[in-house]
Amino acid sequence: MKEMTTRERMTRMYAHKEADRVPITDSVWASTIKRWHKEGLPEGVSYHDYLELDKFAHIGADNSPRLPEKVLEETAEYIITTSAWGATLKNWKEHGGVPEYIDYTATSFEAWKKMKERMIPAKDRIDWEYLKKNYKQWKEEGRWITAGFWFGFDVTHSHAVGTERVLMALIEEPEWIMDMFNTYLDMHIALFQMVWEAGYEFDEIMWYDDMGYKQKQFFSVDMYRNVLKPTHKRACDWAKAKGVKARLHSCGNILPFIPEFIDIGIGMLNPLEVQSGMDPVEIKKQFGAEIGMHGGLSAILFNHPEKMWAEMKRVIPACKKNGGYMISTDHSVPESVTLAQFKEFVRLGKELGKY
Repeated sequence: MKEMTTRERMTRMYAHKEADRVPITDSVWASTIKRWHKEGLPEGVSYHDYLELDKFAHIGADNSPRLPEKVLEETAEYIITTSAWGATLKNWKEHGGVPEYIDYTATSFEAWKKMKERMIPAKDRIDWEYLKKNYKQWKEEGRWITAGFWFGFDVTHSHAVGTERVLMALIEEPEWIMDMFNTYLDMHIALFQMVWEAGYEFDEIMWYDDMGYKQKQFFSVDMYRNVLKPTHKRACDWAKAKGVKARLHSCGNILPFIPEFIDIGIGMLNPLEVQSGMDPVEIKKQFGAEIGMHGGLSAILFNHPEKMWAEMKRVIPACKKNGGYMISTDHSVPESVTLAQFKEFVRLGKELGKY
């Protein structure tokens, strides 16, 4: 089979058809890139291009309340700032990973209503110059273009309100939390409608909405159906009306939710976090004909590369059958991974992913 573009491969994966090979991509910590520069990655060269990963493109839009962003404290090790979402967070300068969230602004329904007043769709929330500069080349290269939505439980609990407060409110004040879910989505629908109407069409919408942790979910299936699923469905319906796909990133063990995702039209699920109990081979057996899979290779195995290569040989041949699969780790690539190790990950992935 002749070599395909990424867009051709992805189109076939979503259609559960085989291609020339399985697409391969991954996200990498900033501290990992810093390490790789010392190991041979040229400065100013994208690791995607250097390693010949599949070609993806991302369109973003700012749907935040645009609260003031300030530096509150800075040392040689970390920086504490406020975010446009109203959170106070601590980031470490020399290490990747998730920041530490210290405080929040949307601590009540009334506080949220004040933030909501700031959330008005406007053209200056879109980087038009970036699109003008890059879009034509993306199309010429056959890139798969993603519109990056952001709404739902994850952004609400982790970036705006706080986890414990949201979980309590889901029971005691669901109208507050549902209003946040829907406002975030309304913002992005309005903004990406502007993008689409300006001629910058995309192939899928994708959003991050972590709903699980190790072996469990943050809430029950019934809670999902009653409170969050209707908002997810609205996003999928909007995408379907445009003729584009919907991909969901949700960390943790979310196995009980998969039939719900299929029901509303989510076409691909990421990252299939192995340590939380998500076995990609078993998920493929049970749901592989109805939903695509992206990930499922435990990044922890890079600590023992021979185990990673063995796991790739177990997972990829099983998951690539009849399409519907994208190769990547089950979250992102940490700074403990050498450039040589990741080169081998890409090489072996392409070899095992051939049809």
